[in-house]
Amino acid sequence: MQPDFSTELPQINPEDAAKMIEAKRRLLQRFKRDEHGQFQPTTLETTPEERIAKRLPDGQHLTKGFPVLDLGVRPDIRPEEWTLRIWGEVENPIELTWEDFKKLPRSRQVTDFHCVTTWSKYDVPWGGVHFSDLAALVRPTMKARYVVQHGGEGYTTNTPLEELMDADVLIADEMVLQINGEDNGWQAIPRERGGPVRMIVPKLYAWKGSKFLVGLRFQEHDEPGFWEVRGYNNHADPWRNERYSSRY
Repeated sequence: MQPDFSTELPQINPEDAAKMIEAKRRLLQRFKRDEHGQFQPTTLETTPEERIAKRLPDGQHLTKGFPVLDLGVRPDIRPEEWTLRIWGEVENPIELTWEDFKKLPRSRQVTDFHCVTTWSKYDVPWGGVHFSDLAALVRPTMKARYVVQHGGEGYTTNTPLEELMDADVLIADEMVLQINGEDNGWQAIPRERGGPVRMIVPKLYAWKGSKFLVGLRFQEHDEPGFWEVRGYNNHADPWRNERYSSRY
């Protein structure tokens, strides 16, 4: 489906907001959209038309629940103690506190969620900060081509920077948890679901979005993460059935 977005006005000061807007303009120019205005990374073979035509990827089944899958370690990270470090190939490395993060431009969106274990869930509402806005804040160098996400339990996963610049990639801290058709409205992301902050990359299998997110490292070279070195596909496009590495 096409993501549904709503964005709140930034709470940062006008000077910083102007710098972010200009930096984001340059980034979007670097990762151009096609002639129809759609974002199509060169690293992502599946086209927007293919994803619309086949909303449920092959090998997936729909669930009305929302299964919890993790490494068996759920760090107890309280928002007031949480920080997000962003470093590597960036001009402005930073470490955001919870208060800093909450001052950034905020968005809410509704996107589908695909797990490599063959289940999918339609129309999941998430809220947080667009990755592209954080990228504008730290200003990746021209050498930056990949981003390694770091989770608070030691998890890592790798993604091309070009794909993370899409408008539906979110660093989320709130969600609407829908189970069997019922929900309790917007809430902070629960610990068992990766809170206080997790990455959402809707066009890839869900393992490409780290739970308990505490770090983003921009780098020139690719670096396979936790599951990638254990036999999972390095890219993870659900519409290409990219579940496992051809090496295994």
